[in-house]
Amino acid sequence: MKLTGAQILMKVLKEEGADTIFGYPGGAVIDIYDELVKTDIRHILVRHEQGAVHAADGYARASGKVGVCLVTSGPGATNTVTGIASAYMDSIPLVVITGQVPSHLIGNDAFQEVDIVGITRPCTKHNYLVQSVEELAQVIKEAFYIARSGRPGPVLVDLPKDVINSITSYHAPKKVKLRSYNPTYNPNMKQLHKVIELVKMARRPMIFAGGGVILAKAHKELTEFARKAQIPVTTSLMGLGAFPATDPLWLGMIGMHGTYRSNKCTAACDLLIAVGVRFDDRVTGRTDTFAAQAQIVHIDIDPTSIRKNIPVSIPVVGDCKITLGHINHLLNDEDLGNLSEKRSGWFAQIAGWKAKTQLAYAQGSDIIKPQFVVEKLYQLTDGEAIITTEVGQNQMWAAQYYHFNDPGHFITSGGLGAMGFGLPAAIGAQVACPDKLVVDVAGDGSIQMNIQEMATAVQYGLPVKVVILNNGYLGMVRQWQELFYNKCYACTGMEHAPDFVKLAEAYGAVGMRATRPDEVEKVLSRGLSVKKPVIMDFVVEKEESVYPMVPAGKPITEMLLV
Repeated sequence: MKLTGAQILMKVLKEEGADTIFGYPGGAVIDIYDELVKTDIRHILVRHEQGAVHAADGYARASGKVGVCLVTSGPGATNTVTGIASAYMDSIPLVVITGQVPSHLIGNDAFQEVDIVGITRPCTKHNYLVQSVEELAQVIKEAFYIARSGRPGPVLVDLPKDVINSITSYHAPKKVKLRSYNPTYNPNMKQLHKVIELVKMARRPMIFAGGGVILAKAHKELTEFARKAQIPVTTSLMGLGAFPATDPLWLGMIGMHGTYRSNKCTAACDLLIAVGVRFDDRVTGRTDTFAAQAQIVHIDIDPTSIRKNIPVSIPVVGDCKITLGHINHLLNDEDLGNLSEKRSGWFAQIAGWKAKTQLAYAQGSDIIKPQFVVEKLYQLTDGEAIITTEVGQNQMWAAQYYHFNDPGHFITSGGLGAMGFGLPAAIGAQVACPDKLVVDVAGDGSIQMNIQEMATAVQYGLPVKVVILNNGYLGMVRQWQELFYNKCYACTGMEHAPDFVKLAEAYGAVGMRATRPDEVEKVLSRGLSVKKPVIMDFVVEKEESVYPMVPAGKPITEMLLV
C-alpha cells in the first residue's frame, strides 16, 4: 500500500487512539490538513498556537489520554514553547506535531524555518526531526509511547514538508521497544516491607501526595491506604483531587499557600510518605527545615526525582498505583489493630491546629471578596465542576476554597505557572468531557493572555464559563509588593482593562458582571445555567491578599496568617 507521509501520519494517529487535534494551519502543514479533513479525527481550530498546546494539555488531564496538537513551522512552532514547557513541568502526555521547511533547506535560513528541535530540547521528554518518510510511522508510534509511559511528558515531532509529501510503501510500525528507555513500574518488595514497618511504628505519620498519583490513576489506592492505616493526607497544588477533600483525614494543601495544619503537621510528623511528588520549592520552603523530625519515604516512577531536592530514608522507584496496591495488600488487620490508640494524641493535635487557624475571610456588605466568589461557585456546583485556572491569586483562591473530591477536576499550570493557561485548558477539558460543567477561574490580568480563545469556544459551541476575579491588578505581584516592597506597586496596575461584558458579547459569548456581594450568587447561577460560553466579571476587593503565605526562603511553619 503506497501512502504519502501525511496519509501515514493520519493512519498512525488513528491507531494510537487520537480522536481530537488542536491546531492552526500554515504552509508547512497544509498537506497534512488536506488529509486531516478526510478523516473522522476532530480538529479544533484555536486562535493562537499557545492556546493549542494548553488546550491539548487540558484535554489530556481531563480525559487521561495523550493530547495532540498540530502547528506550522517557524512562528507557529515557536508559539508552542510556553505550552510545551508547562506540560513538561507538570508531566502531561502530549504529542506536538510541527511543520518544517523541506529537508534540503534546513540550515539555510529559509522562510519560516526555525530549529524547533533545538529550542524545545530542554522542555520536552523527547523530540524528533523526521528525516525520511520510511521512518515516519515508527517515530509517531514511539512519540505516543514515550509521552504516555513512565513519567509522562510532551514529545515533539518535527516534520519537513518533503517528508509529508513523499510516498512510500506503508508497513505497520513495530511494537515500541527502546533499549535506553525502560521505566520501572514494579517496586522493590524489600523496600515496601521496610515501609510497612515504619507505618506500624509511627506515632505521627502523614501522607504527602502529588500530581503523580493523579497521572497514575492511583487515587483509589491512596485513599484506601490512608483510611486503612489511619494516616492524615496533604497534597501539593498538582495533587488536589488525589484524595477527597471532604474526608476527615484531609489536611488541606501544603506549602507556600497551604493550610496552617498541613504545614504544622509536616514540621511535627515522624514519618512522611511522599507519593508522586517532586518536592517543589513552593512546597518545601527552606529545605533544611522541611520535615526535619521525620523519616521520609519517597515513592515515584522517576528515579531522578528521588533525593533531588530532599534526602529520603526509603526510596521506592515504581508506579504509584502498583506500589500503593502492594502496600495495601501487605497491610493486614493484625498490623493495624492498635494504630488508632497509638495516634490519638496526633489527631488531637491536628484538630487543635485546625480549630486555631482555619482558612477565613470577612465578607462585608459593600465590596466583594474573591474568596466569597469561589466559595459560592463551590456551593452552586456541589463541587462537581472541572475547574481550570489562570495563574496568580485566582489560582490560589481556587485551590483553597473549592474542595476537590475527584482527580482530573482541578487543572492548572503548577510548575511553570503560565498565565493564559486557564481558558484554552478549559476548552480542552470541555472537548474531553462535553457533559461536564467546566469553569476557568481567572484574574483580569491573566485572562487577557489568551482571551482570543473565546472565539474558539464560541465557534465549536463549547459552553465554558470564565469567572474573573477582577481586582484591577496583577494581584500576586501586587501582594508581594505590598508585603516586601513597602507598597510600591510598580507596573502592576491594570487600570485600562477592557469591559469584559462587552468583550464577551463581541466574541458572541454571554457577558455578566457583579459589583456587590448580593449580586454574586445571582450572576453565578445565571452564568452557570446558560448553554453558551460565558464571561462573569466580579469586581472584587482591590488589595485582598492570599493567606496563609510563607515568605520565599522561609520554613513552611513561618506563615503570614493575615
